[in-house]
Amino acid sequence: MSKLAGKVAVVTGSGRGIGAAIATRYAQEGAKVVVTDIDGDNANAVAERIKAHGGEAIAVTTDVSRKDQVDALIQATLDAFGAINVMVCNAGKVRDAVKHVLEADVEFFDSVIAANLRGHYMCSVAAAHHMARNGGGVIITTSSGGATRAHRGMTAYDASKGGIEALTRALALDLAPYNIRVVGLVPGLIAPDDAPPEALGKTAATVPLQRAGKSEDLAGPAVFLASDDAAYVTGSFVVVDGGVLFQQRSPEIETFPVTNFPTLS
Repeated sequence: MSKLAGKVAVVTGSGRGIGAAIATRYAQEGAKVVVTDIDGDNANAVAERIKAHGGEAIAVTTDVSRKDQVDALIQATLDAFGAINVMVCNAGKVRDAVKHVLEADVEFFDSVIAANLRGHYMCSVAAAHHMARNGGGVIITTSSGGATRAHRGMTAYDASKGGIEALTRALALDLAPYNIRVVGLVPGLIAPDDAPPEALGKTAATVPLQRAGKSEDLAGPAVFLASDDAAYVTGSFVVVDGGVLFQQRSPEIETFPVTNFPTLS
């Protein structure tokens, strides 16, 4: 596999989960990968696994909500590999972003916006400055069903994801003349790597494809968006959710449940 041969890719939040799956797949496709995460130990572990399988990778500890650390990430990438062709903005708060709006304060809201929306903005623009001067590149954002629907108890998170989708479209327009494509991934119901079986079963019952998503399910679409196969794709999103968002009713209240479907031999 070599869809990304010769490219340098930065994947934020790649110490575990979706980010780690994308970073690993990028290396398998021939990219030189910068594994970056707020947890440096996790980032190092992923980078070492990539190198153990013959790939090229470095690890950089980064808090994407801090401009000085984003600038240091860009410089570390250029020092190691001399270029940035792909920036995957994946880092952000999810588990720590759950709080009812009547219990949250403005500091909580700001912390979620900083990690998710501000982090996406700073990483995208920092990478774009290099890409615009060196022939272009690809920026991939990570949204959520919460950008267009709503989660209970996740007001700040949903606001940040809606902002990410607006940011993706606006960046795509501003950066298109510089041969920079900006595209988005929309994961849905992707189970954590440590999810217990009972949680997987509950999720599967809600998904039309009847299984919980895996981190690896995002890797293939992320390769496509970064590759020349997507050369005419910008300002749009690939939804990877097993069909959750398009269904009218959840299975619990469906008027024609799956149990009524015909059994075919």
